[in-house]
Amino acid sequence: MKRKQIVFVIVTAVLALATGGWLLQRGATPSGSVYQSARLFDDVLARVADFYVDSIDERQLYQMAIDGLLDQLHDPYSVYLKPDDFHALSEQTTGEYSGLGIQIDVRDGWITVVAPLPDTPAERAGVLTGDRIVMLDGRSTEGWKNDQAVRELRGTAGSSVELKIRRVGVEQPITFKMARAVIHIRSVQVAMLLDDNVGYISLNPVNQTSGQELATAVDSLEKRGMKSLVLDLRFNPGGLLDQAVSVSDLFLDPGQEVLEQRGRAPGASRTYRDRDPQKWPNLPIVVLVNGGTASAAEIIAGALQDHDRAVLVGTPTFGKGLVQSLWQLTPETALKLTTARWYTPSGRTIQRKSRNEADQDAQVTASEQGKDSTAVPDSLVFHTDRGRLVRGGGGIRPDVFVAPDTYTTAERAFLRTLGSKISVYRDVISSYALELKAGGRLTTPTFPVTPAMVDEVARRLQVRGVSVPDSVVAGARSLISQELGLEAARYVFGRPAEFRRRMGEDPQVQNALALARRAKSPADLLARVAAASPALRN
Repeated sequence: MKRKQIVFVIVTAVLALATGGWLLQRGATPSGSVYQSARLFDDVLARVADFYVDSIDERQLYQMAIDGLLDQLHDPYSVYLKPDDFHALSEQTTGEYSGLGIQIDVRDGWITVVAPLPDTPAERAGVLTGDRIVMLDGRSTEGWKNDQAVRELRGTAGSSVELKIRRVGVEQPITFKMARAVIHIRSVQVAMLLDDNVGYISLNPVNQTSGQELATAVDSLEKRGMKSLVLDLRFNPGGLLDQAVSVSDLFLDPGQEVLEQRGRAPGASRTYRDRDPQKWPNLPIVVLVNGGTASAAEIIAGALQDHDRAVLVGTPTFGKGLVQSLWQLTPETALKLTTARWYTPSGRTIQRKSRNEADQDAQVTASEQGKDSTAVPDSLVFHTDRGRLVRGGGGIRPDVFVAPDTYTTAERAFLRTLGSKISVYRDVISSYALELKAGGRLTTPTFPVTPAMVDEVARRLQVRGVSVPDSVVAGARSLISQELGLEAARYVFGRPAEFRRRMGEDPQVQNALALARRAKSPADLLARVAAASPALRN
């Protein structure tokens, strides 16, 4: 049965119940037709509604029928979005919600401010990283979970809220009164210089303003002396197709293909091409990708790779080469349906073939560990504009494979020993970092974490009733030192300092930085990578 016909059946059935009568006359339905199936569906639903042992609301039955229909498509991306899911998707793609603009986490039983977002009510009021929100509108927040805290902090734009905050070094709680506002979640998460010549931009997700934000960020870094760019698409789950095209458009030449979309319905097949000249044609670009790079983010990576405009570093991407269309059915619900497949300019489909979601996740994990098979059918071998070999059918493969930093055997033993007490460990790290801030002992963002500091974390774990053998702690000293350093850098010097410290310990970023630092032009960057990797030569 065709999908369009199935949808017609359900809509017809809903209208029938709503108007109090079935729209089709039983004697007029040809045997074996779609009308016969519609009558059968109505008969089954009526019997279940009237005679099933447990009472089920008819609206619930229709919801079950919709869920069952979509489930039989065996496509995890085709779903009926209920209000909470629809709101979450809208927030991701529009990049907007109503609230105060605070990134939070729960530490030691209290809501702790990770960072206030720029140009938001929280930042303007003076909320700082490390503040603990202890009361909200007169109610204690002790013991709140993350989801409850997010719900309570958000609300209608213009509505007022009162926060009581405890701050390190301030004896009495501080009261903040502010009005909620529409908060824009920026697509460009970070834009900074890694050194005097190499810029770094983290793009996540691909939302309504990605192209504009990225162009502004590149312009700003170029004015500060940027000669090459590291564009980080890791853990970017994707988003809007038109913005993937807009981002790609920034770095390609007019007429160059960004992607081809192939679908069954009228208008579903089309080719997207670059329209505007490049603003930075001589800017070498290294793109970071991994197993969390998906969908619209893969469109960007694939287009830049196929046109030899960027070198990709990291691990293979997720492998989602499908296009979803969204139909808003009611003010708070929508249907998200796969309507096309997309192909990179060289003709690649990057959609992973898998039996189910668990199988796809397993494939992604294997590729992150360098266990991805290189043997592919000739039909999945393609070439870039300069003749470099690229493969389809399993995500976008990077030009330079760099495994992520992973736990050592000793560090995994430490985490296993913590078990369910790992949240206590996080609380110990956080509270100790706040004490370091209060004591004024850290004077530079590059402060060293001393052996005595690691010993203090182990001692505090013991005090909190978490028993970890000295031999196990010894194997995890490097991990404890790293995590304490990042937490303290955030609370004492702010998110940019934490981020810069994190990047210094990231092997994928450091490999990208080394490539970008030496590249004199896009062609030079490509030549350097080809010289180091014979498989990439023309």
